[in-house]
Amino acid sequence: MEKKKRTEIAELGEFGLIDRLTHSFAQGNSSTVAGVGDDAAVIAPEEGDVVLCSTDTMFEGVDFDLTYFPLKHLGYKAVTSGVSDILAMNGTPEQITVSLGVSSKLSVEALEDLYEGISFACREQHIDLVGGDTKASMTGLVLGITAIGSAKKEQVVYRSGARKHDLVCITGNLGAAYMGLRLLEREKRVLEDVGHPEPQFDGYEYLLEKYLKPRPRTDIIEALASEGIVPTSMIDLSDGLASDLMQICKASKCGARIYLERIPIAKQTSALAEEMHTDPVVAALNGGQDFELLFTVPLSMQEQVMRLGLVDVIGHITDESTGCFLVTPDGSEIRLKAQGFPEKE
Repeated sequence: MEKKKRTEIAELGEFGLIDRLTHSFAQGNSSTVAGVGDDAAVIAPEEGDVVLCSTDTMFEGVDFDLTYFPLKHLGYKAVTSGVSDILAMNGTPEQITVSLGVSSKLSVEALEDLYEGISFACREQHIDLVGGDTKASMTGLVLGITAIGSAKKEQVVYRSGARKHDLVCITGNLGAAYMGLRLLEREKRVLEDVGHPEPQFDGYEYLLEKYLKPRPRTDIIEALASEGIVPTSMIDLSDGLASDLMQICKASKCGARIYLERIPIAKQTSALAEEMHTDPVVAALNGGQDFELLFTVPLSMQEQVMRLGLVDVIGHITDESTGCFLVTPDGSEIRLKAQGFPEKE
């Protein structure tokens, strides 16, 4: 393979680097009045809309490992992380800003790979890059994404709207991203001193994609809108089903019951969990980074939700005094914990 030319960041300087990384980004949303190139972006939402804004920051060595995380995928995932927060408010993501902390070990070409992933995600999701910042970092790569979107005021969904008897719904399947990370960490450990490493990923490609390149569930928001469904509460699954469900219950002052046999888990997740002597249910409950959507709807909307074909109903909302529990097939209840293994009641 031809070795890629390396350009030091210092050769371009901050503004030269920003110009090189952002020159190919086009603006397509009518709400974007002015983007990159001025002191601040200018955004004008349509009449009757409210602006939604969320920020996520990812740190090398904490949130990602560049040993096995391609920079293009990292750029894409960073956008997904930001966009997912806007979707979880039942909004439409429209703009992002990107802030970088970069160390001297990264070349300009490496950062171009990162921005290629960001650019691909922006084109796919119809999002405009409208600004950002670049600073030197002494602790590795730092990547911050601020996502901006809009929604009709009356259709914004908060975590605090769940009510007794509401159905607890989940999109996609859970635990795959966590098992993809476990697979990457295992192969890194096994091949650490091997001269020409050949990691064994056969049969687990889906898990790698779910961790390295998760897709935001824009399709779910569009499907809910087409059915006229506005959830009573919603959150994106970045910290794991148990933790995120407890966030909804805390904000809504309610309890919940979810059913073990209803939690969707992919075959590859179960297979790798068995291979690694791990419980796939624990991966689903506490793994995180699935970026699926967890939401509640009134019981009366059950048929409408099931018609979507994209959603599993996994439980229901209860009184606050009853707490949050996982119900096993034999009727036993296990109290949900925000981290680690669920505790038997």
